[in-house]
Parts: sequence; structure tokens; C-alpha cells
Amino acid sequence: MVKLEVPTVQLTSDQQSFRNEVRAFLREEIQSGHFTPTCDSWLSGESSTFSKKLGDKGWIGMTWPQVYGGSEKSAIDRYILTEELLVAGAPVAAHWFADRQTGPLLLKYGTENQKKTFLPQITKGECFFAIGLSEPNAGSDLAAIKTRAVRTAGGWLLTGSKIWSSGAHIAHYMVVLCRTSPEDEENRHDGMSQLIVDLHVNGVTIRPITFLTGEHHFNEVFFENVFVPDEQVVGQIGNGWKQGMAELAYERSGPERILSTYPLFSGVIDELKRINDREGLTEMLSLLPELWSIRNLSIGVAKYLDEGKDVSFIASLVKDRGTTFETKVAETVRLVLSKHPDLLNSKSIGELYTQSILHGPGFTLRGGTTEILRGIIAKGVVSE
Repeated sequence: MVKLEVPTVQLTSDQQSFRNEVRAFLREEIQSGHFTPTCDSWLSGESSTFSKKLGDKGWIGMTWPQVYGGSEKSAIDRYILTEELLVAGAPVAAHWFADRQTGPLLLKYGTENQKKTFLPQITKGECFFAIGLSEPNAGSDLAAIKTRAVRTAGGWLLTGSKIWSSGAHIAHYMVVLCRTSPEDEENRHDGMSQLIVDLHVNGVTIRPITFLTGEHHFNEVFFENVFVPDEQVVGQIGNGWKQGMAELAYERSGPERILSTYPLFSGVIDELKRINDREGLTEMLSLLPELWSIRNLSIGVAKYLDEGKDVSFIASLVKDRGTTFETKVAETVRLVLSKHPDLLNSKSIGELYTQSILHGPGFTLRGGTTEILRGIIAKGVVSE
């Protein structure tokens, strides 16, 4: 069996000070009424104004080179910031995908012109990206995508559709995985490429897919002979699968896979303390060991990413366990609430609880379904 080894991360005094700085900033934002904490804020909490504030503080693209607008901080510094934003339920969805994975993708595979064009705008909180992976008829089999791009003078004509495209309605661009060669049944991952698509050009149609709450975050995006110039091809033509899989490591391993329902978790604990309900408090605090273990796994992955190591197996494990934990928080709160209905007298608790329950069905979809992730994990632990 493969031995799972993840480094233990000990924060420095400077990193502890940075955490305190972030907490103070977020506390002031909440007290000033600039945002109200929500669950699942990295997916549904959108505020271009708040994103711009983070950009002004150098808190987007923190790990990127200064020449592209970054701060050249460590992945652990970025992890601290991300953790605090999620715990506070801050509205970070607008810039989230560009910061989390589009930037690193371009740094690794993009041309110099692409880096100079997009990365400084992203770090300022002025340029948002969506991710174009899943398709209506492909299900969890990403190799079954049918969106295609055919050669034309000076670029490519893109035709097809993407589904579950988070934030596409507010994004400026989308990185689209598509076929640039006919599908080969024996090598299904070959012939794919990644294109940067301007979502405001002719031929692009964006249709909302609303949550059970009525909120609009997911979308279906249609491309009808959309022209994409050669300079917006990411990396090499035909290398899209490899590039996309490297990108998913960033998507699956972060604290957003653990802390989507943390504002509810924290809020219920505070309320139980206030009313001195020891039984309910014990039920909620029983989740802490699991939270701490997954969190340590996740921050260990951040250190490995800093060192340039392959984390695809561990990232899948973090996402699987994190999704399970986030759902368990809402379920445990449901059991506590059924015994202690007075908790719902707190308006904020009721709203956070509702968000957690109604957003919950999407937890296992984004970043890869649980079944697919467990298949990856199984392959990673089989005997050599």
C-alpha cells in the first residue's frame, strides 16, 4: 500500500501576525456593514467591491511573481488568508477561480503575453475568470466532452456548451477545455486543448442555473462559432488534458473544501455557549477532531504545492473528506436544532442553516463527484 505522508506545518510569528491582520480587517468590514457572513461564500458570495479591496491590499495572486502584480508570498501565507476569508463568510466568489487556478495555470503554461495581459488585472481584483470543464452530456466523464474548436485564419472557431459554470455571468473570461482533434477511442484524453474565451463576444450565450434558494451562481454556457485568436491558446494544442488535471489539484485541496459551512458551525457553537446548553455544545464540538485532521491534510498539500510536488492523489482525498465534513456540519446542526428549536430565534443562525441545507446538494458536484474522487484515491493506494 502507498504510505500517505503529508508534512506538518508550523506557522512562523510573521504568519501569525498576518493572520491577526486579516482577522482585524474582516472584523472591521463586518462591523461596518460592508458584508454579512454567509455559508458557501466562495461560491455564492459575489462582491466586485470587496474583491477590489483585497486586490488593493495585495491579497489576490499573493504567491505570484511581483512582475505580474503578485506579492511572492508562500502558499502557506495564501492558505492563512483563504482560511480566514472562509471562516468569516466573506464575499470572495468573483475573483476566486482566477486567483485559485487560472493564475497558476497561466504561470505554468501561459505565454509571456498572456501573463502580462491577465495576471496584473487579476491581482487588482478587476478581471474574473470562469472554468469551462463539465458538459451536459458528459456527466462525470470529462474525457467525453464534445465542445470542439476547428482551425480558421488566425485562430479557432469554438462550438459546444459547458454546464455548472460557476460565476460565468459575472466573469470576463473562461478557460475552456475543448477538442481540437477528433476523439480517439483508444486514447480518449488526447486531442484536447485549453482556450481563453472572452465571454462578451458574439456567439457566447450564458443561461442561469439557479440554486434551490433561487440564487444564481451556476450557469450553462453556449458557444456558437466563437472566434478565439491563436494568442489565447493556453500551452500547447493537444495538451489540454494534462494541463487541466494539474489545474484541478489547486481546485480540490484548498480550505474551501472544508469550510463552506463553517460560519454555521461557529455560529451555532457561539449560540449554544450563550444559552449554556452543554449537551448541544458537546454534539457540535465532537466534529472538531475531524475538522482539524482534514485541515492539517489540506495545509500540508499547500506546502507540497509550494515545493512543486504532485498532489493529485492527496488533493482528491482532501476534497472527498472535506465534502463529507461540510455536509456533516449541516446534519449535526439539524439534530441539535430539533432538540433545541430556540436556536432559530437567532436570525443569522436560521439563514446560515438554510444556506447550508439548500447548497449542500452541490458540494459533491463541484471539483469532481465523490464517486470519481474515490476512484482516483483507490488507484493511488493499490499495491504497486
